Amino acid sequence: MEGKEEDVKLGANKYSERQPIGTAAQIQDEGKDYKEPPPAPLFEPGELTSWSFYRAGIAEFVATFLFLYITVLTVMGVVKSSSKCSTVGIQGIAWAFGGMIFALVYCTAGISGGHINPAVTFGLFLARKLSLMRAIFYIVMQCLGAICGAGVVKGFMGHTRYDLLNGGANFVAPGYTKGDGLGAEIVGTFVLVYTVFSATDAKRSARDSHVPILAPLPIGFAVFLVHLATIPITGTGINPARSLGAAIIFNKDRGWDDHWIFWVGPFIGAALAALYHQVVIRAIPFKSK
Repeated sequence: MEGKEEDVKLGANKYSERQPIGTAAQIQDEGKDYKEPPPAPLFEPGELTSWSFYRAGIAEFVATFLFLYITVLTVMGVVKSSSKCSTVGIQGIAWAFGGMIFALVYCTAGISGGHINPAVTFGLFLARKLSLMRAIFYIVMQCLGAICGAGVVKGFMGHTRYDLLNGGANFVAPGYTKGDGLGAEIVGTFVLVYTVFSATDAKRSARDSHVPILAPLPIGFAVFLVHLATIPITGTGINPARSLGAAIIFNKDRGWDDHWIFWVGPFIGAALAALYHQVVIRAIPFKSK
């Protein structure tokens, strides 16, 4: 292991036999044409002494900051206009979210894994792709980055106008119940996290050399499609950090009333996606039988 780079392809773990993102079976069967790294340990004290660990957290902070900055500004531009025909509209908002995820995953995948979303981090943690310490560190940095990104947007827009435009905060739209909003967030996050698992599958990456290169594209496209479907319902969260950053900077009752939905829904969706991909698609628990 000596002399090798600390970073790992699609990860930031200095132990090169592991990947914090992707799909890995827990065993190595003979005759496979691909290598599946073993599950990450629950606790990895050595990470705390590695610069790559902190660099990965910084990358998550910056990526989430940029994500909120671009996307919330786009939302503000659409909401403030009296005529949606003069703006990019809902389709433009969806492209802003999906396009930024595509760009940021491409930029940060080799450093932190390009999570940019606590739900993605949670799903990958459940699948044993990263340690508990790394998962917590990522989520904290993502939330801090989101708060700073939304704060910069408020600085540009001004306090009064920012509040009038609801600060890009997520809430269940009139005409829908909280159950509708929760369901939309669960299904939307399932689509996203399932796409992350599929796009970074160790088996597919080995057999189709183009998969690692194109991985950011289907992930960004999944975000785009989910936004098209759920913007009318919840404004589309599927990312607790994005919802938290906007809610904290907006800081009005409307932004907090439904806020729990944008944590519970994405975490349930991420857990279901991890379970489905690991147990059904890859049948990993049954490979030793």
